[in-house]
Amino acid sequence: MKVIALTGIRKMGEMEQNRPSISNSNDVLIEVKSIGVCGSDMHYYKEGNIGDQVVQFPFVVGHEFSGVIACTGVNVSNLKEGDRVAVDPNIYCGECDQCKSGRPHTCRNQRFMGCPGQMEGCNKPFVVMPAKNCFVLPENMSFDDGMLIEPLSIGVYAAKQAGDVKGLDIAIWGYGPIGMCVHESLKMNGVKSVMVSDNLEWRCAIAKKHGAELVVNASENDAQFHFLKHRPEQVDIAFECCGNQEALNEALHCIKPGGKLVIVGIPDFDSWLMSADILRRREITVVNIRRQNQCEETAIDALSSGKIDLSDMITHRAPLCDAGKIYEMVADYKDGVMKAVLYP
Repeated sequence: MKVIALTGIRKMGEMEQNRPSISNSNDVLIEVKSIGVCGSDMHYYKEGNIGDQVVQFPFVVGHEFSGVIACTGVNVSNLKEGDRVAVDPNIYCGECDQCKSGRPHTCRNQRFMGCPGQMEGCNKPFVVMPAKNCFVLPENMSFDDGMLIEPLSIGVYAAKQAGDVKGLDIAIWGYGPIGMCVHESLKMNGVKSVMVSDNLEWRCAIAKKHGAELVVNASENDAQFHFLKHRPEQVDIAFECCGNQEALNEALHCIKPGGKLVIVGIPDFDSWLMSADILRRREITVVNIRRQNQCEETAIDALSSGKIDLSDMITHRAPLCDAGKIYEMVADYKDGVMKAVLYP
């Protein structure tokens, strides 16, 4: 089968691989139907690493996907051929202290799809995954909807980790796919108001359409100034969803005493800088988000029931063979891209 791999910084190429087969009785073979291009894929594409996870070229990336069960291992009883599934890309051991304490997303022995040194990604026609990582899609959900469950479940988890948001004022820095998923999850949980900052006008337009009370294009205006002018008493919780130091600085200044900073974005640098004075004097709680921690079923229910609306998320679709063009477009934020989807 033909797969698409990173062959260098900002380079992709087609490679030939054998179609995978099931070797573990608890695994399933999945025919991939929809693949999302994620921000973390962009780090590997543009920089070749995320922290100490360094790509050894060639390497197949990708972890947001849905598909149909093509074959099951002999011990699989919860899935059958033909089932349409969303997939958790994190293979966890279930035996370590993290897994046993309800934290499989920080499993000490994890293998995450498309992560250098762990396992290849899903930019290919077929993959093998544990059956426990698969979630059957309701009939009213498409394969594209199923692909969106991975980023949506991160938004659901981030909103969950923020605590009870009913009646609270929130601000979000960065309205890419993850920022949008956070926003929709907060709305579902009863947030009072949300302000949004992003550098791209088309993403600001989507935030307005989805009910943000105030939206600031940070490439043209000072988000911190406008947020504080609109909400002088500051916000209860700020979400940093773009991995940007300036955004984090602004977020800290906009959080009221006793508030929270929730960091969801992945930076392209090693260390955040935070004002010790603001953190201490305002007694701000800092919460970091690592993937989605078993929030897939909640995300599926929310999307299939209409509690969450991601209809404006996917802006571009292309065959997998055009991955190089699509990755370049996403890397440079061209053509109004929000979420691009590839099809094997």
